[in-house]
Amino acid sequence: MVYRKRNSELEMKNLTLSVKHGDGSQMVWGCMSAVGVGNVHFIDGMMDKYMYLDILKQNLKQSAEKIGILPHYKLYLDNDPKHNAHICRLCTFYHCPQVIRTPAQSPDFNPIENIWDHLNNGIRKFKISSKNEFSEKLMSERDKMEGNVCANLVKSMPKRLKEIIKCKGGPTHY
Repeated sequence: MVYRKRNSELEMKNLTLSVKHGDGSQMVWGCMSAVGVGNVHFIDGMMDKYMYLDILKQNLKQSAEKIGILPHYKLYLDNDPKHNAHICRLCTFYHCPQVIRTPAQSPDFNPIENIWDHLNNGIRKFKISSKNEFSEKLMSERDKMEGNVCANLVKSMPKRLKEIIKCKGGPTHY
C-alpha cells in the first residue's frame, strides 16, 4: 500500500528503480510486429555477444518471414553491450534492412516490453516449478495471444512518442 497525492504515481519521488537479477529467472529472446509475434528463443546461462549473434542468425530472418514482414523489417535494439558489440553491429549492418537503437529498459520506445508484460501476466496464474514448465506455459500464452494486441501496440507508437516529448523523457503512462 502506498500513500501519495492523486495523479502523482509517475513522479520520480514516487518511483522505485528496479534491478534485473535474482534466482528463478529465465532469459528469453523474441520479436514482434503489428502482424503478431515471431520466434521465441529460450536462453540457457549467461548470454554474451556470440550467443546473441547466434540467436539473430537462427531467428531474425525466419521470424520476419513467418510474420510476413520480410524483407522490409526494422530491428529495434537497446543499449545492451551485446547489441552494440562490433561483431553484432556488423551482422545487423549486412543482414537487417534497418536498425533502430532505443534506450535500455524503455517500454515507452519498445513495444515488445509490453508483449513480455502481457505474457508474464498470462502465466502468473500458474504455479510454475521448472524452466520446462515455464517454457510450455509461455509458448501456450503466446499462441493464445490475439493478433490485435501487437497491432494496437505498434499503432500506439506516435502517441507514445508525443507523451515522451511532453514528459521530457521522464516516466509516462505506457
